[in-house]
Amino acid sequence: MSKTQMKTYTLAEMKDKYIGKVGTKDRDDYEYELNMEILSHMIKKARQERKLTQEQLGKLVGVQKAQISKLESSANSATIDTVIKVFKALKADIRFNVTLENRQLQLS
Repeated sequence: MSKTQMKTYTLAEMKDKYIGKVGTKDRDDYEYELNMEILSHMIKKARQERKLTQEQLGKLVGVQKAQISKLESSANSATIDTVIKVFKALKADIRFNVTLENRQLQLS
């Protein structure tokens, strides 16, 4: 009885095959959605760590509880201004990185 060697794939190879190569619209859409999901999760986690309800955070930011709920479930429609206000109300430090051709841009 011979064993058949199973080919393994990296996550990047699987994304290339099933979602699309880097730079294609499908891949860009996928990466965007993933980043928005991560952002939503981080907002919720920071709020919970501060032991705030959605309503309390909404009052700090100046929005309704429903808007905080929507932001935590999907940050897709949020403006950068709203995201910054939320993290500021949570007393959370946020950082933005811009990478251009494998090189991080620095403010000088």
